[in-house]
Amino acid sequence: MRQEHQREETKVDLKTKFARPSRRTVLKSMGAGLATAALGAPMIARAQSAGTIKLGFVTPTTGPLALFGETDGWAAEKIKATLKDGLQTAAGKFDVEILIRDSQSDPNRAAEVAGDLILNDGVHLLLPASTTDTVSPSADQAELNECPCLSTGAPWQAVIFPRGGKDKPFNWTYHFFWGLDEALNTFVGLWNTLDTNRKVGMLFPQNADGETWGNNDYGLPAPTQKAGFEITVPGFFQPRTNDYSAQIAAFKNSGCEIVGGITYPDDLKTFINQCAQQGYKPKAVTVAAALLFPGGVQALGPLGDGMSSEVWWTPAFPFKSTLSGQVSREIADQWEKETKKQWTQPLGYSHAIWEVALDILKRASNPLDRTSIRDAMVKTKIDTLIGKVDFSSGPHKNVSTTPIFGGQWVKGGTWPYDLKIVDNTVNKLFEPEQKMKVIHWAG
Repeated sequence: MRQEHQREETKVDLKTKFARPSRRTVLKSMGAGLATAALGAPMIARAQSAGTIKLGFVTPTTGPLALFGETDGWAAEKIKATLKDGLQTAAGKFDVEILIRDSQSDPNRAAEVAGDLILNDGVHLLLPASTTDTVSPSADQAELNECPCLSTGAPWQAVIFPRGGKDKPFNWTYHFFWGLDEALNTFVGLWNTLDTNRKVGMLFPQNADGETWGNNDYGLPAPTQKAGFEITVPGFFQPRTNDYSAQIAAFKNSGCEIVGGITYPDDLKTFINQCAQQGYKPKAVTVAAALLFPGGVQALGPLGDGMSSEVWWTPAFPFKSTLSGQVSREIADQWEKETKKQWTQPLGYSHAIWEVALDILKRASNPLDRTSIRDAMVKTKIDTLIGKVDFSSGPHKNVSTTPIFGGQWVKGGTWPYDLKIVDNTVNKLFEPEQKMKVIHWAG
């Protein structure tokens, strides 16, 4: 009831902030307005015509969540090049304009730019990517203002349940990603491979992700206890805090040989450094979000060796892009060659969201009509770089789930650390590359 009340209250506040204009006002604005080109390009005067599909893309380009959006701009540039001569659809050929907005890692900012894209820029399809703090507020704006919305980059329960969608499906917002239950079972699968006292300390931030992962009914505590582990859950920490003494003391007092949870990279770095300083050396640290990225692991220095996490996508995925024909390894190699940076897990999804979006537009009876796009989105069934996206077979009306594995960071060759698949409990797509090991400080 409290979630439903908050959802309704949020709608009222956002609707006041982004009051919907009349049809005449919208048409007038669309006919005479200027569209801001993506990725910081200069303003381009473009008369709105029946031949131009407008797509709004929201991503955390800056701020503490920027690592999640690091590959989004690169992938979008590739798509813009692909669409330079237009998009052939069931209704004919259309120009495509992509407007990219930075959520600045702030949910309020995400809601603001999403509302602006829908109401002022008149986008036909909204594409929020990477993290709950970007996806959920953007999706709320899309649902409120009846704009089709395709999203990814966050566990589906974290996007659906807090917005009041557990028992009441949404009309306009659809999401593809793995589920929290699958990630949680991946964590348990990793821990089951080690010889420990089966005591787990749980680390959760005081935000939407922490409240979801820490939920006693569908969060990490439930499957962990069901698998026979004993858990310790101290108070949730404030993101970007500089003191984890209370959490570390609770874990030490309970004898926890495993730490599991979710943090962002800067928070994990502070936590791990303080663990070392205070003599707390668990055999496994398995954390969602922060350990996804090479940069996040490298920031830990020698303490990064042996850290473990869920795995969304790797170059080993055996799927092919419907847009470029490239396999995952080729996409990763292209990224590394052009950016001089190690591949990172969101790269596969940065590409796949465009595969799904363009497939929807191609099938829409009228890609300039939001209802038509929504109807095509409902019928989506496509094999992408990250696997199948099929909204007819998900665990929820608005969801399609994707593969997930358990991984561990080990010392690398070309790069300081390599991510290896060490558990396939949840998905048997391929065998683990190696066995999980106790992290180095535990000796």
